[in-house]
Amino acid sequence: MTDTPDFASATLPRHVLRGAVGFGALAGSVLALPAVGPVSLLLVPVGLLALRGCPMCWTIGLVQTLSRGRLRRSCAAGRCELTTTGR
Repeated sequence: MTDTPDFASATLPRHVLRGAVGFGALAGSVLALPAVGPVSLLLVPVGLLALRGCPMCWTIGLVQTLSRGRLRRSCAAGRCELTTTGR
């Protein structure tokens, strides 16, 4: 286990669903602003929560979710290597 932050989801469909909810809520808050006023900004925290803080965090999580189980990092004698598992 590494000590770096992990933004990945358990499955790819779950991660994509989180992205759809997050980006949808952010877009909805801006698009609904003329119709309902500042009340639409209540969707911003929902979007940021679904994206775990920021769109870039979600993107990093997408890459981690896609590579999970396919890439391995091993370190020995002060040298680290990234190898594929052959999946």
